[in-house]
Amino acid sequence: MDDLPLYTWSGFNLAASRGERLVFTNLDFELKSGDALLLTGKNGSGKSTLLRIMAGLNRPSSGSMLWNSEIIKNVLSTHSARVNYIGHLTSVKLALTVEEDVRFWMQLNDHYNQGIMEIALEHFGLLNQRSMPIRFLSSGQQRKLALVRLMVRDSKIWLLDEPTVGLDSKSIQSLEDIIQKQRAENGIVVVASHTEINLGNNIKNINLSDFQTNIPQPYSASFDYEE
Repeated sequence: MDDLPLYTWSGFNLAASRGERLVFTNLDFELKSGDALLLTGKNGSGKSTLLRIMAGLNRPSSGSMLWNSEIIKNVLSTHSARVNYIGHLTSVKLALTVEEDVRFWMQLNDHYNQGIMEIALEHFGLLNQRSMPIRFLSSGQQRKLALVRLMVRDSKIWLLDEPTVGLDSKSIQSLEDIIQKQRAENGIVVVASHTEINLGNNIKNINLSDFQTNIPQPYSASFDYEE
């Protein structure tokens, strides 16, 4: 849509360490409004680590990220507000019902709307389970409940770590549908996945295995940005 705002999100010379091992180094990316990025690579190559850095949850050993011309490390709270991050763990609250969990998350982010919640639960086939305690849901249903969060809060960036794990083909299609909608509305989608997922046209790709090194490096918890 021509009237939607345009933006550029970029990272330069990113590196990440785990213990004394440099997981990846010299990694750059640039994503614009409506872009999708697929992260691939062998186990341990740093896909989840990169997603957490992109979300502002982990600090890189070096490098910088920018939102347009703004340095993200200086405004992490602002960056967090534009991100919807779904990790490989569902992070749902087993003691709550389906509806209570979604309501809690929406209220936490000041986005509560009963109608939107019902639409999201229906989209992922969970509306009939709205009053069910989450501990009685299957692992696939818990994964779908986590993905409901994408629909109940507007966010410019979606970061998804192995989002299709435990999903049947119908649920994967439901996820792909909302990814297309997010991109059509100028949102950015980044997905780490071992399995096939349709992110639409003009997909960018980063293979984290291409950015690995065997040189041991001491871990640094600081943002050692080179700006």
